[in-house]
Amino acid sequence: MTALTLSTAAVPGLRADAIVVGVAKGTNGPVVAPGAEAVDAAYDGGLADVLETLGASGGEGEVTKVPAPSGFKAPLILAVGLGAAAEKGAGYGAEALRRAAGVAARALVGAKKAAFALPLADAADAGAVGEGALLGAYSFDAYKENGKDAKGRGGKAPLADVVLLGGKPRDRAYKAAVERAAAVGEELNRARDLINMPPNDLTPAAFAALAQDAAKLHGLKIQVLDEKALTKGGYGGILGVGSGSAATPRLVKLSYTSSKAKKHLALVGKGITYDSGGISLKPAGHNETMKCDMSGAAAVFATVVAAARLGLEVNVTGWLALAENMPSGTAVRPGDVLRMFSGKTVEVLNTDAEGRLVLADALWAASQEKPDAIVDVATLTGAMMLALGSRTFGIMANDEAFRGAIHEAAAEAGEESWPMPLPEHLRKGMDSQVADIANMGERMGGGLVAGLFLREFVGEGITWAHLDIAGPAFNEGGPFGYTPKGGTGSAVRTLVRLAELAAAGELS
Repeated sequence: MTALTLSTAAVPGLRADAIVVGVAKGTNGPVVAPGAEAVDAAYDGGLADVLETLGASGGEGEVTKVPAPSGFKAPLILAVGLGAAAEKGAGYGAEALRRAAGVAARALVGAKKAAFALPLADAADAGAVGEGALLGAYSFDAYKENGKDAKGRGGKAPLADVVLLGGKPRDRAYKAAVERAAAVGEELNRARDLINMPPNDLTPAAFAALAQDAAKLHGLKIQVLDEKALTKGGYGGILGVGSGSAATPRLVKLSYTSSKAKKHLALVGKGITYDSGGISLKPAGHNETMKCDMSGAAAVFATVVAAARLGLEVNVTGWLALAENMPSGTAVRPGDVLRMFSGKTVEVLNTDAEGRLVLADALWAASQEKPDAIVDVATLTGAMMLALGSRTFGIMANDEAFRGAIHEAAAEAGEESWPMPLPEHLRKGMDSQVADIANMGERMGGGLVAGLFLREFVGEGITWAHLDIAGPAFNEGGPFGYTPKGGTGSAVRTLVRLAELAAAGELS
């Protein structure tokens, strides 16, 4: 786990493997960013010229390495691009700092210690750099012998220590910002670990056991409903989806409570630990990454633990709807009718539309506690990926103001999102001749249809939103910024920010 500290040490005498500085894209070439004054001075004010000679422009994500000047204890200067140069008197923005720090941390894999001398205008900037560095330093090597793959490649450990220069170690605001960055970064990386775990190890029961371990460690309340308890309680959606697998389903309730809380936020996560599509089997080429179909549950799990670590003055309850969707002689079939926990019946027209079935039961269970708001998170539809691409999640809600608040929270947290509608005319497509509702509707606008289905299982008068993270939850391309290949931990930062707003009384 990468450590994060603040320091006011002089750059030349700092013992580290590298000094990280920022360089921006100016109108006449690269511009050295604030924070790098001591390094620039050691080059007699010519650091920008040296970097330009080596091909640097200051563009976002660019990395240029140069030997450290004479007299420096660190052997290497790593210049990372920040993008367009900030206007005079303006900062670079939290997300630009996060991305730059993440790129630098990825470039320094194998290093033990690096000092980050990026521009810090205030404590929030320190938090952004710290968060970006922790996320960028992430790697998942648990299943590689000595950290290496089958061909002996790799083996370099992530950057071990990140020192933030320019901060104030004794200043409460800076200390709080770094502590927040550590809590959010580490819990988001916990979510990434879960998403990247192979499904033969992360079964619903194994996921529930990990939640129990975390609950014990962080003083959380936990309740785990196994197959017998789900049967007794009438959770037909979760049971139906899990009926085809030897790995039986679970519903986990994980609760963080604060004695000073005035708001209660309920979070519901889709936790399909592997999705084959069931009897409506997925075609070849669509199965290999389906271990990531529990990304919503991972995000909810990480958020509840982060709220506890931060001591937020809000009650946060996480509901993890865990099941494995497999085809077998006991699997639910197209045409079957399930009686849900709410009492409604659902005609299953497609067993690969299973996420909405487990969420429906969990949403109704969450509604019974009458929280101030419910947010569900799910890798729910390919349609949302077609609409918004691979880096943006969609937001649907039964309250326009709440949808807007989540969109703003996501922007503040550095996550790309977009508000989506719930058109009433699409509801008719889910009418069933034999049940209260079908789990499929019109093909066009399929992501919106799924949102309308979920809305049917939210308690009356409860503010609710649905985040479809199908696009950004799992990165199949190369790493970028602070985002690795594989599980990303999408929505964790948005949910944490939402909880913070609720705690501060800024969420209506």
